[in-house]
Amino acid sequence: MLDVLDASDLTDWHRALRDTARRFAEAEVAPIAGELDESERFPAELYERLAATGLFGIGVPEALGGVGADTLAYALVMEELSHGYASVADQVGLVELLGTLLSAHGTASQQERYLRPLLRAERRCAYALTEAEAGSDLAGLRSTARRTADGWVLDGAKLWIHNAPVADFAAVLARTDPEAGHRGMSILLVDLDQPGVTRDRKERKMGQRASPVGGLRFDGVALPADALLGQEGRGFHMVMSVLDKGRIGIAALAVGILRAALEDSIDYARQRRQFGKPIADFQAVQWMIADMAKDTHAARLMVHNAAGLLDRGQRATLQASMAKCFASDAAVARTADAVQIHGGSGYIRGVRVERLYRDAKITQIYEGTNQIQRMIMARALLA
Repeated sequence: MLDVLDASDLTDWHRALRDTARRFAEAEVAPIAGELDESERFPAELYERLAATGLFGIGVPEALGGVGADTLAYALVMEELSHGYASVADQVGLVELLGTLLSAHGTASQQERYLRPLLRAERRCAYALTEAEAGSDLAGLRSTARRTADGWVLDGAKLWIHNAPVADFAAVLARTDPEAGHRGMSILLVDLDQPGVTRDRKERKMGQRASPVGGLRFDGVALPADALLGQEGRGFHMVMSVLDKGRIGIAALAVGILRAALEDSIDYARQRRQFGKPIADFQAVQWMIADMAKDTHAARLMVHNAAGLLDRGQRATLQASMAKCFASDAAVARTADAVQIHGGSGYIRGVRVERLYRDAKITQIYEGTNQIQRMIMARALLA
């Protein structure tokens, strides 16, 4: 552990929560990360223990079964779990975002049916936004939900949906008023075992392979009136309301990957000998390690700054985009350096830096590509 790079501005409570997540990651996650990457299985038993430890629903109020903590606490947990294995942090991030929406907009009945079992790891969720023509641009959304005398009928198709192969229910963004643009989108809660729901194949991914992704199809799915989450026509705004928190979470996940790559590179550089001395003595290696440490520290500070703004009730869109963009770009660049430092062994499956390199890439893509993040930053700065 590189204590010199640890955050210095944490309260005792934050440190205690961080240490709980760190112990869990070291004891429960890291030992099976290689096996999970190889098998691509969904570790349900791990998430049950994670929920029992109190690491699901960090920002969800205690009265609803969550931890009742702030965004900084969420970022700390995401970093620690990602240091163990990014796929596990990814699941915690998914639960956090849906938990936030359900706690803020769900009825008491919806919270009892979906939120509480989700936080106990008794039900698995999916967040179904992306479509063939609606990824970064949700204006291309084509799924529709039309009103009936009894509720809603949902039609459409989603792809690359996190947890689609294993989820029990999904929060689905669909058009309820096709003529109203962003104001015509709503979120519906859909149990995935009902008629008309089809799961497409599980995708084979480059990295974060124990975090399953697949497609969902909805063909005339009949839903009750109370399937609507929040207000009709407010779905797009609800999605936007959790984006800053989501991007902070992904940035923290990238910091966890960065930290693991840095630690492994330092250990290997001290042990590996060439030309009669440790490769840590060579300036070329020293500079790569220095850049890895610099970027890890900077990324963490950016994450904590953005989280702090949200926790003080301030707008953090620019800072969240900066943190997500910087941390994910750094994770991809510096895990490549880690592979380089490890030489031939870094290219071999089963060596952690090889997996970290693959796991890092998606952080530049999900929760808004880094090209989108740069557009957000530029618009904020030039407005």
